[in-house]
Formats: sequence, structure tokens, C-alpha cells
Amino acid sequence: MHAGRKMARKKELVVFIAGREGTCSDCGKQLARGDFLKLEGDKPLCMDCADLDHLAFLPSGDAALTRRATKYSHLSAVVVTWSSTRKRYERQGILVEPAAIARAAAACSADADLRAARREKAATVRAARDKAYISRFALTVRRLYPACPAGVEHEIAEYACLKYSGRVGRSAAAKELDEQAIQLAVRAHIRHRFTTYDELLMDGWYRDDARSAVRADVEAISAQWRTEKGA
Repeated sequence: MHAGRKMARKKELVVFIAGREGTCSDCGKQLARGDFLKLEGDKPLCMDCADLDHLAFLPSGDAALTRRATKYSHLSAVVVTWSSTRKRYERQGILVEPAAIARAAAACSADADLRAARREKAATVRAARDKAYISRFALTVRRLYPACPAGVEHEIAEYACLKYSGRVGRSAAAKELDEQAIQLAVRAHIRHRFTTYDELLMDGWYRDDARSAVRADVEAISAQWRTEKGA
């Protein structure tokens, strides 16, 4: 049995894009900002010394190409860079064997139509599910606020549940039709559409001050909408 030191097995190698100038700890080569480097402990290594110099960089952007190139390459590494705005490392692409990129590109070209059809079908399914969710959201608004004006429940649902918006309707609680999440969406709609809140913002008011100024109106309208029709 080989008695040499054995590295702990990792799921993937990580290569960093240098954010500042440095020096390879093995060969002394100057590393410019933007160069690739690998860390072994606290020792920065150039690609030659890290034995990764034979790999080619494949930028992020095509998930199928990246997935296949990684599969076809005997050796691969994830390339990351530090984001000073988000305070985290973000993936930029991968390093793989050039032959793996060529093979992956050929495979992607061969089944491009099939993958496009699958994406279209998946998008249709997601759209149908999203439409059904918005309908359930609107029905819950109507149940909780039976006296709200006709059609307002749909306006609230469509706005609150707008995809990729990050609004309350996209939260996990809202997807469970949690009453508190529904209330937040209704109050936001009342604030914007039935009070002077937007005008106050346009006049330069701070958000917290503007919300305080219209809070009583929001509460009054919300209570009115909760009252059963005819009560």
C-alpha cells in the first residue's frame, strides 16, 4: 500500500480568479490580476504548478454544455471570483479538457431541437402552475376580504405573485396561502392604490414617514374590506 500522504477527497476542484497581483508559491511566477490560481492551504499556485495548465476555460452561460463538458473531462475545476458587492465568491465557469468541450459542443448541437422542445414544454407547465397559483391567491384574498371592490383580488394576486419580483406573493408562506402573507399583499395594494402614499413619495417623503401618514387609512380600508357584504 502506498504510504504517501492522501488528500481528502473533494467533490470538485476550485480555481480562483486573482483579484490582485501575487506570486506563485512554487515557481515564483508573477500572477497578474485576472490570472487563474489554485490554493493549497494558504499557498497560491499558478496553473502550471497546480498541474491544471492543460485545461481550457469554459465560461458559464450554457448549462447543458457545462454539464456535458464536465462529464466528458477526466479532470475539471470550478472557476470563481470574489464579488465585492455581494461579499461572496461567484461561479464564472469551469476548466476542462479542450477535447471535452468539443465533444460536449457536438452533443449539444445534435440534440438542440429536442432540448428546445423540452424547455418549451416545461415552460408551458410552469406557466399553467403559476396561473393556477395566482387564481388560488386571488380566491383567498376574496375569502378574507369579501367586501373588496370587484376585480381587486385579481389585481392584488397578479402584482404580489409576479414571477422573479421577490414580492410577498413569491414567498414560501404565500405559496401556502398563509393569511399573514395575504394580508401584507392586500395592505401594500391599499397603500399604493387607495391612499396618498405614492404622492407623498413623489413629494420626497421618506418611506417610513409616508407609511406612518397613511397607516390609519390603510387600516380603515382593510377593516372595511373584511366586512361581509350586506353586514
